[in-house]
Amino acid sequence: MKRKLPVVVISDTHLGTYGCHAKELLHYLRSIEPEILVLNGDIIDIWNLNKSWFPKAHMQVVRQILKMAEKGTKVYYITGNHDEALRKYEGTNIGNVSLEDKLILSLDGKIVWFFHGDIFDATTKGWAKILAKLGGKGYDILILLNRFINQILHALGREKMSLSKKVKSGVKQAVQWINNFEITAAELAIDQQYDVVVCGHIHQPEKRIIRTQSGAVLYLNSGDWVENCTSLEYYEGSWHIFEYQASGIAEEIPETLDKEVKLPVQHVVAGIMAFNFKAEVQ
Repeated sequence: MKRKLPVVVISDTHLGTYGCHAKELLHYLRSIEPEILVLNGDIIDIWNLNKSWFPKAHMQVVRQILKMAEKGTKVYYITGNHDEALRKYEGTNIGNVSLEDKLILSLDGKIVWFFHGDIFDATTKGWAKILAKLGGKGYDILILLNRFINQILHALGREKMSLSKKVKSGVKQAVQWINNFEITAAELAIDQQYDVVVCGHIHQPEKRIIRTQSGAVLYLNSGDWVENCTSLEYYEGSWHIFEYQASGIAEEIPETLDKEVKLPVQHVVAGIMAFNFKAEVQ
């Protein structure tokens, strides 16, 4: 039985990279039936996309989102820095899918502001952007190494660990950067008199009230599907952080999805366009 939800937010899935937990994300998407699905940036990782490699499980995620849109879910794709190439198409609507830079919704009388969060991150601009892209490759390798270590730990009956989280928590600059990001997002939202601000970008799921001299706002971050496998769900008048590992979802995916297949990017785009055309015709 699918869970019916008013709003679901996911971000930073980084489809097309080795670190993406595409099968887990597909499990999750197949378990829900939201009225609104907000894709809050870095969904397809165009920065690090390999032109000759796009695994079948990743394509299945794209198709599942389009299938949800076809069945009535309103999908908002908000662009991030890793999929910034899509920003020139801002305002485009294809069926139930809208491409936006930011989004404002009214939920139960509260104004909610959605945006990815890279707009005030200096590491996504100029020469720092080039270094960030190189860093993204290293991050991908770190995630792969982490998965290998966790397989060994699991075989030994020991608890899994996150290398990237240990690095972040152990570096004062990283901790301060995350805190600055959250405060900046909150201050901007308070200045605009929004009740809630929802971000992605920093791969850090969060729900907390942030207060400044000018007021207070509920700050939310949907996390990611590389390390945390989290989303935000809105139901019964409040926001909740959903963590996949604690969900107990046990839906099976066909064995073929475990295989990495070479699927050229142009085939991915063609498949999406063909799926949308079919939906429009029906």
